[in-house]
Amino acid sequence: MKRIADFDAADYLDNDAVIAEYLNAALEDENPDVFLQAIADVAKARGMSQLARDAGLGRESLYKAVAPGAKPRYDTVFRLVRALGIELHVAPVSRTTPTRRRTTR
Repeated sequence: MKRIADFDAADYLDNDAVIAEYLNAALEDENPDVFLQAIADVAKARGMSQLARDAGLGRESLYKAVAPGAKPRYDTVFRLVRALGIELHVAPVSRTTPTRRRTTR
């Protein structure tokens, strides 16, 4: 019987545009583990040791920060994002119903 190789997203994260699209897609999921796994995949593609150094983290700390179920601090995520050479942006969510305006009394 022929064995099918396991899929590893890191094998396909070979340029900045692909990485940005991959991380944007992960951010669309409400499960924070999806984004952490995406960061882990990018870290693997770029080199875990190098990313840990660039982020000012120990290699073990990096693995713990992106492990499933981890709850990394904001500053850790921010350092990883910066070390990856990417930026996160905020945009308003388009709504199907109008938002209520606050009235002052």
